[in-house]
Amino acid sequence: MATPEDKPSKIVELKQRQAGAGGSPDRLGELLKLVRGIALKRVNGLVSTLFENVDDALFHLAERAESNAVQVQFFDGMREVRKKRQLVERVFQEQLSQIFNDFADGKLKPVRPEVANPSNAGLSLVDDQELEDSLAISSMVAKSENRLARPLHLVNQRLSVISGGNVVEDASNPIGPAPLCQAFRSAVREFDLNVQVKLIIYKLYDRYVMAGLEPLYEEVNTELIRAGVLPQIRHQLPPSMRNRAPQGPLPGAAGAVPPATADGQVAQTGGSYGDVGYDPVAAELQAELYSTLRNLLASRRPAHHEHGGDGFSGYGSGGGIVPNLSPTDLLSALTILQSQSQASQAQAESVADAAKIVQQLKQELLDQAQRLGGTANSNYAVSSADEDTIDLVGMLFEFILQDRNLPPQIQALIGRLQIPYLKIAILDKHLFAQKTHPARRLLDAMAEAGKSWSAESDVDNKLHDRIRAVVETILSDFDDDLAVIEHELAGFEQFLHQHKRRAELAEQRAAEVTRGREKLHTARRDAAREILARIGNRELAPVIHNVLSRPWANYLVLTDLRHGNDSEEWKNALRFADEFVWSSLPKTTEAEKTRLRALLPQLEKTLKHGLGTVAYHEGDVRLLMQELSRFYQGLLNGETFEVKTAEAVIAENAASEQLVEAEKATVTGEPPVPPANQSPVEEIVLASGSIEAEPEESPASGDEFVEAAQQMKVGNWIEFIDESGNRERAKLSWVSPISSKYLFVNRRGLKVCDKSVAALAIELRRGSAVLLEEVPLFDRALDAIVERLKQTHATESPSPTAS
Repeated sequence: MATPEDKPSKIVELKQRQAGAGGSPDRLGELLKLVRGIALKRVNGLVSTLFENVDDALFHLAERAESNAVQVQFFDGMREVRKKRQLVERVFQEQLSQIFNDFADGKLKPVRPEVANPSNAGLSLVDDQELEDSLAISSMVAKSENRLARPLHLVNQRLSVISGGNVVEDASNPIGPAPLCQAFRSAVREFDLNVQVKLIIYKLYDRYVMAGLEPLYEEVNTELIRAGVLPQIRHQLPPSMRNRAPQGPLPGAAGAVPPATADGQVAQTGGSYGDVGYDPVAAELQAELYSTLRNLLASRRPAHHEHGGDGFSGYGSGGGIVPNLSPTDLLSALTILQSQSQASQAQAESVADAAKIVQQLKQELLDQAQRLGGTANSNYAVSSADEDTIDLVGMLFEFILQDRNLPPQIQALIGRLQIPYLKIAILDKHLFAQKTHPARRLLDAMAEAGKSWSAESDVDNKLHDRIRAVVETILSDFDDDLAVIEHELAGFEQFLHQHKRRAELAEQRAAEVTRGREKLHTARRDAAREILARIGNRELAPVIHNVLSRPWANYLVLTDLRHGNDSEEWKNALRFADEFVWSSLPKTTEAEKTRLRALLPQLEKTLKHGLGTVAYHEGDVRLLMQELSRFYQGLLNGETFEVKTAEAVIAENAASEQLVEAEKATVTGEPPVPPANQSPVEEIVLASGSIEAEPEESPASGDEFVEAAQQMKVGNWIEFIDESGNRERAKLSWVSPISSKYLFVNRRGLKVCDKSVAALAIELRRGSAVLLEEVPLFDRALDAIVERLKQTHATESPSPTAS
């Protein structure tokens, strides 16, 4: 096949046709040959490096395949690449040479990979593999054109000169991302590969070839500067280029290929916007949603208005077509409005003020853009696409200002971002079509953090001030560079990460304390039940009542907490209670007295151990033992004693509510601090009234509020409203395995309350508790906008009638 070197005459002929381009035709032809030589050498080297890494990447994936069938696919792909690598490399070189020939002849058409529009034809009508190919190639092109916009623009300008003055754009640049990707796509068709392996090769092409284009562009620019081609051109894009939205379909949409890691393993990322989790199904659904949204927006316009597109949109008063305002004019108008409104917005932090700004923005923008669009006598219109974008961003921020999930203070802060986000939407159409767009992620992150905000949980205003700082930085610094957004996103995520670690520690502590209290309540209930069962209606001596209802009840509680109520220690403690009660009853036979004398040493030993466990003071133990000794001596001598019933004991103990500090230390880990006015031994309350009562109202099963409460998951947020109207936002942090109660904490991890499912259902019914949405803000907004447009369309559409 003839190479470009065999056809120098074509280059000269083209230059001969371009009179006045500057420089001799022969010299211009030589410069183009220089660029071609640099490009072929570098690109072919990059492709060679690519194929050297394909084998390792596929082998690495085969080792980690989830099934034998998938593993076989990777091994088959390895063999196919090895077998046809030289053929594919040769075809690729031929494609590049042909591209330069066409460029030299002035025949190179702009290359823009297109994808079938799902709104015009169902995805099922498009060949699956072609669709995957198109999406993968388009993603690479869009990402590379964005990343390399500045050096690529300089190459375009200099190639325009050496091609005789023809305008060269990214898509018609022979070394631009689009032609290079299209050439590789044509060459890869020589492989007999399944879609999965082919997409991996595309991603490796992106990694090894597209990522290496910047040095190529730098070398080309350097050599052309040395040759005197536009040596003084500024290294800055003109406004028309800076305001250009990326072309091609959505990066990261269905079919885009995750990048390979350093060892060849394919990572799941978010396409062109950083290491964000990539979900092909979600990406496809998002693309379909965005397509539906655009169609609904377009359906609002009269039929004649559809001729607008990117050329002409409006109609003059006399019916004539008027030119569209350029994106540059719109962005310039937005920049002016942004600077004018920044000072006033700093003071306008109520939702009403923010809503007013949203409503006025469109008209202010159009008025400002008209002033920038030309002379006073000029008449300009806004293109259909730009008008849809303006309306869409307006509806987005209207939703934000009505969003029940966000507190009004956070709504007002985020609402100030409408102008910057409108600029972003005009610059980059991916904002609404791709979940991983940094501006979208930032908005979702601020909304998710703001959902947890309340004055009580942010007493130091750290979260509120951090969101305010992000908003003000964007308002003051953002012009047309998404790096500002990415920087703010990274900083805000770091802030959230640091806060999350502290909050998680506080949450864990709150859960441990609540768990300890519940175990304590359960142990107290068990101990009370066992002691009451043994006292029953018996008339016992006061000393016996006092030991069982106070220190021994405490000992039962500690034994339950430490060892459980199925342990030998627990059984031994109950055995002592049984024998202690028996020992206090009158002994009428000599056999009973003999048994009592034998039992007393063991009772004394066990009781002293129990009293020591509950921190009974040694002096109190000694006095108690003396009192018991006198009691048993009198019992053996047949004396009678004053007795007390269980009801009397309960009445005496009803005022006491706490255990010994040693118990508290066992449960919560807090150091024991005995109260100043109490002895080290506290009493346990045996009255049933000491147990926390459940809500009186118990909603019936199947009730929608009961189901809503039951379906809550750890991490879900809710807003509680007290009788005074005060609001507190809380997160479900923990569900008790003992009582099934829900523990709610605020954003700092501090306990707000704990509630049973029944009690929560009652509050949900009353409206004193409101569940908050878990779906990200942007997704909820788009769904709401689609529904709103559908309803509007259904209302405005005439009823079908026979013609």
